[in-house]
Amino acid sequence: MPVITLPDGSRRSYEHPVSIHQIATDIGPGLARAALAGKVDGKLVDTSYVVDKDAEVAIVTERDEEALELLRHDAAHVMAQAVQELYPGTQVTIGPTIEDGFYYDFAREAPFTPDDLKKIEQRMHEIVKRDLPIQREIWERDEAIKIFDDLGEKYKVEIIRDIIPQGEEVSIYRQGDWFDVCRGPHLPSTGKLGKAFKLMKVAGAYWRGDSSKPMLQRIYGTAWRNKKELKAYLHRLEEAEKRDHRKIGKALDLFHTQEEAPGMVFWHDKGWRIYLTIEQYIREKLRHNGYQEVHTPQVIDRSLWEKSGHWDKFGDMIFTTHSENRDYAIKPMNCPAHIQIYNRGLKSYRDLPLRLAEFGSCHRNEPSGTLHGLMRVRNFVQDDAHIFCTEEQILAEVSDFIDLLFEVYRDFGFDEVLVKLSTRPEQRVGADELWDKAEKALEDALRHKKLEWELQPGEGAFYGPKIEFSLRDCLNRVWQLGTIQLDFSMPERLGAHYIAEDNSKKVPVMLHRAVLGSLERFIGILIEHYAGALPVWLAPTQVVVMNITDRQAGYAEKVTETLQEHGFRVEMDLRNEKIGFKIREHTLARVPFLLVVGDREVEKGGVAVRTRSGEDLGSMEIEAFAKQLEEAVQTRANS
Repeated sequence: MPVITLPDGSRRSYEHPVSIHQIATDIGPGLARAALAGKVDGKLVDTSYVVDKDAEVAIVTERDEEALELLRHDAAHVMAQAVQELYPGTQVTIGPTIEDGFYYDFAREAPFTPDDLKKIEQRMHEIVKRDLPIQREIWERDEAIKIFDDLGEKYKVEIIRDIIPQGEEVSIYRQGDWFDVCRGPHLPSTGKLGKAFKLMKVAGAYWRGDSSKPMLQRIYGTAWRNKKELKAYLHRLEEAEKRDHRKIGKALDLFHTQEEAPGMVFWHDKGWRIYLTIEQYIREKLRHNGYQEVHTPQVIDRSLWEKSGHWDKFGDMIFTTHSENRDYAIKPMNCPAHIQIYNRGLKSYRDLPLRLAEFGSCHRNEPSGTLHGLMRVRNFVQDDAHIFCTEEQILAEVSDFIDLLFEVYRDFGFDEVLVKLSTRPEQRVGADELWDKAEKALEDALRHKKLEWELQPGEGAFYGPKIEFSLRDCLNRVWQLGTIQLDFSMPERLGAHYIAEDNSKKVPVMLHRAVLGSLERFIGILIEHYAGALPVWLAPTQVVVMNITDRQAGYAEKVTETLQEHGFRVEMDLRNEKIGFKIREHTLARVPFLLVVGDREVEKGGVAVRTRSGEDLGSMEIEAFAKQLEEAVQTRANS
């Protein structure tokens, strides 16, 4: 006789096993109609799931966080059914949920067109209207293989053979005449999906991500709880399209990429000014926080990467070269090289912590299909550093790093930071007792800083656990940037040690840390967050001085020189164009301040000040404006 404990603490006793749907009905008919799924002892289940023992049960409705994944999972199945109804002979393969949506990969000779997507979406709405019951069935493995093989679904046959062990049963979900292999859970019926979904695009995808296997067609879609959420999401996409850093980068002449150097950035003058400003800012922070800046070679013998473990883990992503019968790696990361600097000379516990920082240029052979402007590149520079310390110093070093990271993010205009602790992956180096110690040390640091954080089991680096820090931008997108990783293994593998207070030889703890991560990617994020209108301290051109007629040319040159002597990034526009034309052009170029000089300004020794937002600040003396600009730069005002 199961006793059901509900979220409010109340209990219900049943004389026999009971389904989630029946529990919801007993609570109230309104809840039964709204029920999308259930949670039994924290596990998400179908409403048809039968509870046969004492358990904590919650009814999942549209209001719950879990509803979105359920809706998207069902939208993928409804889309697959629509495709096979419209285009018989198409094979369905894999269709998971993803952030903000779902996709399904299809095997079909003819390519899907935009018109096809419209037809598929319309058929999806028809399937929703049918309100088909969604039912789970259990098949014998060999029976499932035969049925899908008879249907010509060779990809499904491969999935069952490769993933489901001999002797195990196969979970099947059926809606009407259509069915698919799936673990679930799912909604009670297709009608529960509602109308808040949309198909977005078609892309190519290799079967099981293997470029040696057939290319499939992937249809992406999005699904939400209601039309209001869908509309808001589509609006965010429109805004993201307007803010695309590649378009803004071209319009503002910041950078470009080209086919002859895939994944490598050609920085133009204005883009490089942004880059150097950020680099110099981080450099000042590093010096203030006790880091030594170093620089290590780009090309290092393969043997070092084998010793560190990187060759086996990342071999396919490492660019290599060969010279005089030796194989070399073009540096994919900085850590092994920093250990080489640490190893020069005997270290004592008194020398620790030792903080080595580098703006290290790294190369990784990312797949060409994943490259995306500044966001995903093959050559990037990290604001990378490694801290060598004793076990007793871990808490203080991680805590100090967290303070530094939050300070830097605030200066760039990001106040919301999401924190996650990633623990040991299946493939890793080092003994479990070291991992136990490392994971506890990072968790202790997070608790010491009183931060809210989320656990990510199995997402740590191969050599140690890590804390990840992510930002939320103005479009509510989350970007993972900073990280600190605790490593007991690599220093030992590469022979690092120090003399402890008791004269014994010990291996130092190594903290891998970065605040911004890739500078290229961070600049891309900044461009999109600010839509190219970077804060004045980051803007490649902070001021443009414009004359109205040729009579003010000499005075405009004097104003420009004065502001440049103050250290500001100033340009001068003396073209024989109407002043309205000049103002509009430099406003579109997102220059923070536009200074106009006419006869009145020459006579009074001042400037007329406008902002890129169109605000007229009136006339100012040059020194008064310079003081205001300096204050904005020094305080790193984010407007």
